[in-house]
Amino acid sequence: MTARMADVLTYLAAIVIAAIFLFPILWLISLALRTQGEVYLGAARFIPEEPTLENFRLILTDRAFGTYIWNALKLSGIGAAIAVICATPAAYVFSRRAFRGAGALMVAILSVQMISPLVLLMPLYRYMDRLGLLDSQAATIGVYAALGLPLSVWLLKTSFDAVPVEIEDAARVDGGSAFRVIWEVSLPLAAPGMASAFILSMIAGWSQFLVPFILLTKDSQLPIAVAIFNFAGSTSASTTQLLAAACLLAVGPALIVFLALQRVIVRSIMAGAIKG
Repeated sequence: MTARMADVLTYLAAIVIAAIFLFPILWLISLALRTQGEVYLGAARFIPEEPTLENFRLILTDRAFGTYIWNALKLSGIGAAIAVICATPAAYVFSRRAFRGAGALMVAILSVQMISPLVLLMPLYRYMDRLGLLDSQAATIGVYAALGLPLSVWLLKTSFDAVPVEIEDAARVDGGSAFRVIWEVSLPLAAPGMASAFILSMIAGWSQFLVPFILLTKDSQLPIAVAIFNFAGSTSASTTQLLAAACLLAVGPALIVFLALQRVIVRSIMAGAIKG
């Protein structure tokens, strides 16, 4: 097989995979732009005959929707910030200090990321119940932070690996303390990686469903993902277009942020590998 043929097959495979992922989004857009009468046509008409933005207006003017969006921002944003703050010193130590078992410990941290949240739901619920932390957004934020911590450690270690040790040594020679060197030299240079870790952790938290579904029951505390699920379970086909519009408004911010910053994210992830 020639290199050109391999490239063609690669692009064809990428197009097929993209189509598989894009079709549900396109179908959701089709439903969100329909009137109530056109919803009953189902797959018979993919492109609405009379597209309307009224569904988005109804959702955006609903006070409850704003509350759900704010809850999602609060839970995912604060959880991601805590994850990055806690991961930074650990990642710096893994990057700059050679000690026995460092590789095994990094693998252990990564293995935690691979554990499905489904495995943790029952013990997590009982643990929070014993502590009296059910229906607590603060406790839920803590779980978000714990889930985002392993990935943040790996990303930040890569970022610190890309920072030349000679720059830190030069700062120490000039009389900088260890803390000052880290604060004024290492952290600013690793800032793109910290931003990437924060963005990826926040996107993961934004799409989180199982944790808030189990730990939160009050409607005023629910993030948008759980609120949409509850709304879908209590509606009929007459409100399908509203549900589709709400789903698009919930998914849209995460997609836009990731697409806009994907180069920054990939660059920070590859920085350590390129240096190595």
